[in-house]
Amino acid sequence: MLDFGIVDTHVHLWDLDKFRYPWLDVIPHINRTLLLDDYNRVCGNINVEKIVFMQCECEPSQHLEETAWITELAEKEDPRIKGIISYAPLELGAAVEEELATLARNPLVKGIRRIIQFEPDLEFCLKPDFIAGVKLLPKYGFTFEVTIAYYHNKNTLKFLEQIPEVSCIIDHIGKPGIKDNLLDPWRDEMKSFSQLPNVYMKVSSLATEADHDNWTIDQLRPYVDCVFENFGFERTCFGGDWPVSSLAATYSTCVDTLIKLIPGASEQELRQLFRSNAERFYRV
Repeated sequence: MLDFGIVDTHVHLWDLDKFRYPWLDVIPHINRTLLLDDYNRVCGNINVEKIVFMQCECEPSQHLEETAWITELAEKEDPRIKGIISYAPLELGAAVEEELATLARNPLVKGIRRIIQFEPDLEFCLKPDFIAGVKLLPKYGFTFEVTIAYYHNKNTLKFLEQIPEVSCIIDHIGKPGIKDNLLDPWRDEMKSFSQLPNVYMKVSSLATEADHDNWTIDQLRPYVDCVFENFGFERTCFGGDWPVSSLAATYSTCVDTLIKLIPGASEQELRQLFRSNAERFYRV
């Protein structure tokens, strides 16, 4: 295991007494309040020194309250929370700017996630207002979290080509179809993503995209090899994606599996993946 403190770039916390999360209705395993004590318990002996909280898709009307809640946790309970990725309705285009300005007054807010994956319209990310909203992010020092599934890759590439000024990171290696052993055209699409210098890749929740009960390291290997062949250790970040990742693996298994999949990594490369790249990208 690692002998240095890591940055977890993808931590979810949710309180069902405070917020409504409709998507959890069909995932009973994690459809319960899960807080910092629960996270600390699953981390075990893994030294998480810094946390980036990832918005949890509560009801859109509650997202500012979610950010305020996590800010309070950071101030009163756990100073390891160094960054917050908030939701914002970027599809509003110029009309979202007032909300972005409000979020920017909170120094913990480092970026925005507006999930593309859940949109049935595969061209959602190409709509002019959405692109206009994303293009506002650098004005406020915000990054953009790209959450897609593999069938969004083609249009997401067209979208990313239009926003070279925005620092972006693709969550969960783009959610490839690991369960069905779908490698192509995902591999070529990863190469195309890597050719955009403003795009980073988050290596997170790998087993979640496989069969939760029957995945193997060998099944994950070609996907992880592809990521590091294209993005190297210079533009990759680790994310725990807890508690969603617990559907397929324990927290320690997620970390251990990733380390086993990169056996030739040097100490410097491990520090890039698990710490320094995240510190630079998220400014934590």
